[in-house]
Amino acid sequence: MVARRGGEASRAAGRAATPLTAAAARRRVRACADPVRARLMLGYFKTGKGDYGEGDRFIGATMPQLRAIAREFRAMPLGECLALLASPVHEDRMLALVVLVDAYEHADAAGRQAIYEAYLANTRHINNWDLVDVSAPKIVGRHLATRSRAPLRRLVRSTVLWERRIAILATMWFLRDGDTAPTFEFAERLLTDAHDLMHKATGWLLREAAKKNLDAATAFLDRHVGHMPRTMLRYAIERFPEAERARYLVLPSSRRTRGRTGPS
Repeated sequence: MVARRGGEASRAAGRAATPLTAAAARRRVRACADPVRARLMLGYFKTGKGDYGEGDRFIGATMPQLRAIAREFRAMPLGECLALLASPVHEDRMLALVVLVDAYEHADAAGRQAIYEAYLANTRHINNWDLVDVSAPKIVGRHLATRSRAPLRRLVRSTVLWERRIAILATMWFLRDGDTAPTFEFAERLLTDAHDLMHKATGWLLREAAKKNLDAATAFLDRHVGHMPRTMLRYAIERFPEAERARYLVLPSSRRTRGRTGPS
């Protein structure tokens, strides 16, 4: 992987029992195939015609298995990682992203810049909610924590569902430091989003922002409850005291959840 600090890359390469290539990684993933689990995942990730995951392919590998493989391939060069990310198989793409997240954490400044740029250049392959959620905060959010948020403002206006999700999920990293403003800014933009997946994601982030700044979250909800999608509202107030939840839920709302459903 690009520009790891110190001699970590060479030590990891020396320990590797297989070549650090996309092809070798795919072979390791195929060894974890479980056809029964794969069929279940096709339904869970909404791969049918017209659904948000239409055409995605699964082989049935689990996240613990993929994380174990990622440790073996943690020093995989960036080019090989991007080749793996381009795979039509969902678990290959997840593996690539787990490797990229780890690589970003251990890279020097030049390596982090390269990973961030490669990530945004390949969002077409980061095309389901779990792929976004595992990677966007720790690569895009972390990279932009001390930089301009202009790239996120472009993403949140995208016509591509997953790019909008990257934008709001990236703000999860900012919340670690108590910076709630981007979450509220992008949540306001997403109030009119047509997709239920975005209602859930935005409500989730509003809930997390409330943990850092309850007054600001309450002010946001009071201002927008009348036109907030019902699902977004329910997620946002999930941890509120029961009386507060009840108060918001009985307030008049001009919108109800629209769009296709799926996991958060």
